[in-house]
Amino acid sequence: VVLEVRRQFDENPDIMTYKVKPDYERCVALVTDAALKEMRFPGLVCVATPVFVGLVFRFIGENSNRPLLGAEVLASYLMFGTVTGILMALFLDTTGGAWDNAKKYIELGNHGGKNSEAHKAAITGDTVGDPFKDTAGPSL
Repeated sequence: VVLEVRRQFDENPDIMTYKVKPDYERCVALVTDAALKEMRFPGLVCVATPVFVGLVFRFIGENSNRPLLGAEVLASYLMFGTVTGILMALFLDTTGGAWDNAKKYIELGNHGGKNSEAHKAAITGDTVGDPFKDTAGPSL
């Protein structure tokens, strides 16, 4: 992205004077392509792991005279993943809201009010908390 932005500035210096708009689409395309490439392995793990677990325990069950072992283990695996996702979503929503409310509480004049050390810390917490409560929590 940095190289692309530098290239655009070198090719068209009028970008700095706001006479010409930069090519935003190229930068967004670079970041999107990189994000999609990075998410291939985690996506494969999410799809392949339940299949692998079900098959492995099916074969173990067949050899130990428990034919439904694979289905039982797979159901337990999926239930565990679902419950963990729900708990994680609740945690992210709650902590994100708490950090946001802490900043608002300090801005009302408590703990030194605006521009205090507590306010600076609360801004940092709110910066982390906003994505928690607005995106990560609800997505889970």
